[in-house]
Amino acid sequence: MANPGSKRVSGDRGATFSTLVNLWPYMWPADRPDLRMRVVYASVFLILAKLLTVAVPYFFKWATDALDGANSAREWLPLVVTGAVTLVVAYNVARVVAVALNQLRDALFARVGQHAVRRLAYQTFVHMHRLSLRFHLERRTGGLSRIIERGTKGIEAIVRFTILNTVPTILEFALVAVIFGVTYGLSYVVVIAVTVWLYSWFTIKASDWRIDIRRDMNESDTDANTKAIDSLLNFETVKYFGNEAMEAQRFDRSMAGYEIAATRIWTSLGWLNFGQGVIFGVGMGITMVMSALEVRAGTQTLGDFVFINAMLMQLSVPLNFIGFVYREIRQGLTDIEEMFALLEVEAEVKDPPGAPALVVREGAIRFENVRFGYDPQREILKGVSFEVPPGKSVAIVGPSGAGKSTISRLLFRFYDVSAGRILIDGQDIASVRQDSVRAAIGIVPQDTVLFNDTIAYNVRYGRVDATEEDVERAAELAQIASFIRELPGGFGAMVGERGLKLSGGEKQRVAIARTILKAPPILVLDEATSALDTHTEQDIQTALDLVSKERTTLTIAHRLSTIINADEIIVLKAGQIVERGSHRSLLAAGGLYAEMWAMQREATEAEETLRRAREADSLGVVERRPPPAP
Repeated sequence: MANPGSKRVSGDRGATFSTLVNLWPYMWPADRPDLRMRVVYASVFLILAKLLTVAVPYFFKWATDALDGANSAREWLPLVVTGAVTLVVAYNVARVVAVALNQLRDALFARVGQHAVRRLAYQTFVHMHRLSLRFHLERRTGGLSRIIERGTKGIEAIVRFTILNTVPTILEFALVAVIFGVTYGLSYVVVIAVTVWLYSWFTIKASDWRIDIRRDMNESDTDANTKAIDSLLNFETVKYFGNEAMEAQRFDRSMAGYEIAATRIWTSLGWLNFGQGVIFGVGMGITMVMSALEVRAGTQTLGDFVFINAMLMQLSVPLNFIGFVYREIRQGLTDIEEMFALLEVEAEVKDPPGAPALVVREGAIRFENVRFGYDPQREILKGVSFEVPPGKSVAIVGPSGAGKSTISRLLFRFYDVSAGRILIDGQDIASVRQDSVRAAIGIVPQDTVLFNDTIAYNVRYGRVDATEEDVERAAELAQIASFIRELPGGFGAMVGERGLKLSGGEKQRVAIARTILKAPPILVLDEATSALDTHTEQDIQTALDLVSKERTTLTIAHRLSTIINADEIIVLKAGQIVERGSHRSLLAAGGLYAEMWAMQREATEAEETLRRAREADSLGVVERRPPPAP
């Protein structure tokens, strides 16, 4: 479904109007008749409040004339209500009722405004997850969160001020113009109209100038927030290198730009308010002098003078609010500018119209002459073809940069291939729904990132409707249940930001447990043990062998010792398959795989020798060495 708010906002008036038009479906939601009725009722109360607001100065005028001995109220009201005290009471009652109607209007519209904010925030969040992995690798998380935060606040301001204030303010101006034109003549209307025009012109020009300052402030704010979040997410790295002072200086430099822009914002607001006060003061002064001269000439009563003053003072509220509303709408448009830009970004990987779900019968995987590059100028995979038969295990190895992890990303369809096809049970994954492809594949990645929640939540992420018994069973199979039960809180223990409260091996076991819970027909092990020590790797490998049993398994391996039992090993180099076969046949061939095996054997033996030496030192065993040469 097309997103009604996905057009880019720019600085011109046409784009502003277009944005307001695009926001209308959120203010008048087609699927919520209850909210529409709230808008109708709020509008009725709004009009009643404006009519009563315009009537209030009349009671003030009539009360003044009554106290002065005039009887102007008798032309309009019954004799019983033309007493001075009664008119004063009526004046105050009318003011209270007008305030009550305005508050009732705001209360009715509150849910409409918050629903609009929620709906747009939800659409933005969903859209972020639809975008490609490439987009998220190139963006900064802190900046994205700030853009969405400011955008939702901007939406609330635009929705509220557009429907609740702009139309009624125009209505009040029209009523005042009619009253002054009919009662006091065209000259008063001209003075008021010129005042309103100058006031509005000055407000718009000054607000547009302030919008540019606001953009600078937003950029500095986004930059500072990005640096803060980036630094906190990499807390350990900052500590490792003792760069707290450098991080603080980077953050402070961004905040310095924010400080300058924020100071300019407040200074410019002072000048704006001063200019508005001068323009309105001059217009009001001219009108009051005109009325005072007429009172002296006897063509107006003292009540007329008071009425004109009260009406103009009352007019100053919505007039001042026009400036406020314009500033809020323009600033709101600025704040949601980047949010709408995000909504405009097209997803790189899309499902074809009417694409069916993937139907997995056996789980066979086939790559047919696959070519791909993250950058069109630099191809990573160059015509790769292989097959993983149902229930079999195929391992892919090779030096860094050969394209191993790219294969798993293409299988999950995080990217579309440049050429060739990837098939699962004979179905091209580019012609079926992405969610059905990912539902059929489980993964244990090299770097397991956990959510800052409980262990149970992270295990249950593999199947969100799993019962507690299912979660505990998956943990048992992943050989981590006993460890969890020893923790304070057990399965309810928090794992910390990105799972930092757990060791690498513990995090891997949690990843294995949630993959067991997902129970996919196809399994991808993407260098699942490369970041672990040899002893932990052996323990994890036992759990991996269990989870991959009777599943079609594609293993991206760094440590060759973990894939010696694979049905087939494929050796990649520079994006091409250079060798393939079993572990023994590849060793016998004496090629690249044999070289890699020999190098890793030497590294493993050196690691084992060092481990034994450390154990010997801890037991107090001192190795005898010959005395130094004289």
